[in-house]
Amino acid sequence: MGLLSGKTALVTGAARGIGKAIALKYASEGANVAFTDLVIDEEHGGLQTEREIAALGVKAKGYASNAADFAQTEEVVKRVKEEFGSVDILVNNAGITKDGLMLRMTEAQWDAVIAVNLKSAFNFIHACVPVMMRQRGGSIINMASVVGVHGNAGQANYAASKAGLIALAKSVGQEMGPKGIRANAIAPGFIDTAMTQALPENIRKEWISKIPLRRGGTVDDIASCAVFLASDMSSYISGQVIQIDGGMNM
Repeated sequence: MGLLSGKTALVTGAARGIGKAIALKYASEGANVAFTDLVIDEEHGGLQTEREIAALGVKAKGYASNAADFAQTEEVVKRVKEEFGSVDILVNNAGITKDGLMLRMTEAQWDAVIAVNLKSAFNFIHACVPVMMRQRGGSIINMASVVGVHGNAGQANYAASKAGLIALAKSVGQEMGPKGIRANAIAPGFIDTAMTQALPENIRKEWISKIPLRRGGTVDDIASCAVFLASDMSSYISGQVIQIDGGMNM
C-alpha cells in the first residue's frame, strides 16, 4: 500500500519535466494519474508518459488541453471525474517562460505567461473544487518558484505569475479549509532540467556557488515534496509555501 493508494491525482503540464516526475512518483505511491499537456502524442512525450505511469500498475490517461482555456479545462475535469471517479489531488504545474527586461517586454509576452502560469491554475481549481467539496476533501498544490517569493530581473512576468500562484494557494486554503480542502505551494529553486542544463557552464557554476548544498535540485526532490503535500502525512498543513532550493534563500 502506497501513501496515495486509492486516490486520483490530476497533474497539469505533465508530459515532461517536473510534471512528469510528479506524476510518476504519485503512481509509485499507488495513485491513479490523469494528466494534461497541450499535445498528447509520441513526438511531445505524452503517450510515453502515459505508458510509464500505467506500467506502475495504476490507471493513467493523458488529456490534450490548453490549460489557459477555461472551457477546455471544465471539459477535461468533467471527463476525469467520469473516467476516474474522483479528483483527490490537483497539481497546477503547467507553465512557460517568455523572459525579457521590463522595458523590452511586450504585451504578448506578459499575457501569455500570466495566462498559462496563473489563469490555468484558476481554471483547474474552479473546476476541481466542486468535485473535492462533494468528496469532503482534497489537496491542491500550486507549482510556484523562488522567483515568485524574491523576484528576478528579466522575469517580471514569470515572477508575477508565480507570486500569484502563492497568493492563490493561500486564498483558496482559507476559503476551502472548512470543506476539508488544503492548498499549498511549492517554490523550486535551481533545478537540474533540460532547460537549466542548456545554460552556459559559467552561469551554472555561478548559480550553484550561491546554494549552500552546492548542487542543483532534481525533479525527484520536487516530486517527493509533492507526494508529502498530497498525502495524509500533511493533513494539517495548508496555505504554506515550501521552498526547495538547497538553502539558497534562507
